Formats: sequence, structure tokens, C-alpha cells
Amino acid sequence: MTPAPYNSLPGDKLPSARAFWLRTEDGVRLRAGHWQAEPRIGTVLLFNGRTEFLEKYEEVATDLNSAGYDVLSLDWRGQGLSDRLLKDPRPSHVARFADYQRDVVELIIAAQELNLPKPWHLLAHSMGGALGLAALADGLPVATAVFTAPMWGINLHGLPLWAAKALAKGADRLGFGAHPAILSGGYECFILKENYTANPLTQDGLRWCRLLAQTVQWPEIALGGATYHWVGEALEECARLIDLPAPEVPTLVAFSPTDPIISPAAIRARVASWPGAEVMELEGCRHEPMIERNLWRTPFLEAAVAHFDKAIPAAT
Repeated sequence: MTPAPYNSLPGDKLPSARAFWLRTEDGVRLRAGHWQAEPRIGTVLLFNGRTEFLEKYEEVATDLNSAGYDVLSLDWRGQGLSDRLLKDPRPSHVARFADYQRDVVELIIAAQELNLPKPWHLLAHSMGGALGLAALADGLPVATAVFTAPMWGINLHGLPLWAAKALAKGADRLGFGAHPAILSGGYECFILKENYTANPLTQDGLRWCRLLAQTVQWPEIALGGATYHWVGEALEECARLIDLPAPEVPTLVAFSPTDPIISPAAIRARVASWPGAEVMELEGCRHEPMIERNLWRTPFLEAAVAHFDKAIPAAT
């Protein structure tokens, strides 16, 4: 692990994260970050979503630090400051969804090398929810799991699933697989184009402005729409995840029943076959509870920390 940059906006306190580079088995360089708590009662492995980056989770990580939890996260391959996978760095792309699990492996190795306090816990958002469920099925060594708006299905806004899959496969066959898919946002980062009042992520003006400022200040971390190939891979992975046996890990799933990005119906279908999984429906919330108004953010984070805390006596 060698030091990596971690950005701060003007007026921010000194960065609370220590960032470093990792290298995957297939040669991709990843940026990871560690926020250390004091005192320390466990560690949260934070799996973020598509287009996201370490700095976006500064507030969440420091809140978890205040509750006694170290936080370890990374920029997935193809986004943030990790290696981009196309000559044009703007689109969101991956060769195979299974490749993200190579990134998970390096994160776990880093957690071991840093001797992060146990028990470990998973906190996974959106695309990270898909990667987190796949990692749990592969034996991710965590005591509990919390998902927010997990991408166990994608909101296709009326487009039939078969048509979306056919469109993605057709684009691949015609040589357009590395181009941003229709309705995915194009080549440029949607945050720079989206009207605040219509954005699908949050209704908190200050947190939206901070996200916008980060994207403007550090354009190298911004990401555009998902490629046709990424969409095809994501749809296949969502179908696979629905049929997986439910992991035997105490789990909390939080989502908005009107989420415009993922499929609430797919979440309900997955949870229905998951004995003991707790569900927290956040009425009126948008896609990102962790950067939403405190009306939704505070009760969600309190529930997440309480869920993590349940593992402390058993671990002790």
C-alpha cells in the first residue's frame, strides 16, 4: 500500500481519511481510504455506488467514527481515482461484473494488513449493494450487513426487461458496447447537468451543493453514463442475485418505495426469500439516504449503527 491523494474542499477540516493505492490480481490500480475511530469497536466496509468516490462519504465516515467504527472503502475500478477501463475515461464501464469482486478481495487484504478491529460489517449502497450481496455469497467475513437502495434490479422506466437486455447485446454486437446507453446520462457527469429540484439523489440542498462542488473542483473523479456493455452486465448480475440463497448474515435493507434509479420491486422480491432480514422503507426519500435530509438520514444511520452494535456482545 502506497500513499494516494485524498481531496478536501476549501474551508474543510484536515482530511480525516488516509488514502492509499492497491493493485488487483489483474493489474488494476485502485484507490482505497481508511477513516480511523477512537475508541474502536469494529470496522465498516463501505461499498459505494456507481459514479461515486471516497470524498463523497467523508460525512458518513466521520459519523460512523463517532459511533466507534473504523471505515474502509475504495473507488471501484473504472471510477473515482482508480484506473479507468476505457481510452475515454468518461463512461462507466466494466468488462465483467465479476471483476468487481477482484476489488473486494484487495479491500479485504488491506483490512487484514491494517489489522482493522473486528467485528467487521458491510454497508453497501446502490451498485455496491449488488457487489455486496455477491461478496456475501462468496463468504465476505462480516458479522452484519446493511444495504441502502441496493441495485438488485434497475428502474427501467417502463422499458421491458427483455428489450433492455436486447438493446445492450445489440449494441455490443454492432460495436457500440463502450458507448453510454440511452437514458444513462451521456458522456458527461449528470451532476453537472441536473437541476437540483429534479435530481434523483437527495432533497438536501447543502449536501447536493457539496457534491456538485466536489465534482467541479476535481473533474478527474467525475463519471458519465453507463455503457451499453455495463448495462447488459448489470442486468445479468441482478438476475443472478435474485436466485442466490439468502446469506446467513443479520441484514438490514433500507430503501425508498419511489426510488427512481433502482427497482423497489426487486428489493422486495429478494427480501421476501431472506429469513430474518429487516426492512426499512423510507417514504419520501430519494435514492441516497446517507446524503439526504436529516428527516431520513438520521433515523437510517441510527438504525444502521444499532444493527452493527448487535454484533458486539457475540463477538466479545
